Amino acid sequence: MLYRATIGVLFCAALAAAADIRGAIVIERKLTRPNVTVSTGIYQRGAAVSLGLDSEEDPLAFERSHVAVFVEGLSKVSTPNSKLVQAVIEQRERRFTPDLVVIPAGSSVSFPNFDPIFHNVFSLSKAKSFDLGNYSKGQTRTVNFLTAGMVAVYCHLHPNMAASIVVTPNQWATRAAANGSFVLKDVAPGTYTVVAWHKAAGTFRQTVTVGPTGDAEVKFTLPYVEPALEKPVAHR
Repeated sequence: MLYRATIGVLFCAALAAAADIRGAIVIERKLTRPNVTVSTGIYQRGAAVSLGLDSEEDPLAFERSHVAVFVEGLSKVSTPNSKLVQAVIEQRERRFTPDLVVIPAGSSVSFPNFDPIFHNVFSLSKAKSFDLGNYSKGQTRTVNFLTAGMVAVYCHLHPNMAASIVVTPNQWATRAAANGSFVLKDVAPGTYTVVAWHKAAGTFRQTVTVGPTGDAEVKFTLPYVEPALEKPVAHR
């Protein structure tokens, strides 16, 4: 009983000292290539389903909102059940919606089909490989993701369909907002490696220290560009 009480006191003390890691994603040019879709007649049979159109949002806002941010490591710290996620990626208008989800290891993702045609969801990624087979409108399949890593998801029947699942080693993870801001809440004092991942730009890391008081701040510029060196002045 004394041991449990001590653990409880330490946990409450760590929680009380926890702070947020606040940050910003800076992207100044479009990074994602246009998605070229093959004519539907070549690979689709049955009911005709129109392809969902790209939203007319700011293209840089799109890029910023497609950055996953998480604290690297800490894999030995088990994610509380209350922090596990049951995410949903819909198959709608021959697209995966949303096309990016960020979940802690141990969470699950369901893939409901809302189109009046068959879809097939699969991945060959190292972190999680699966093939859910063909299934029709109104049906769904669910996959559990136990290992941290990047999972690329596709449909065998519609080559244009693609989504990314970022499985993080702990609950300190999020997807950046359209304006580039993000918050990793309730991080205990210490020094951590924060990771920013973008499908086209790649993976970027920064070290940040969370103190006993006040929030920590970090900024990522994607893609990172080395500062230009000043040219030497020629002497006459």
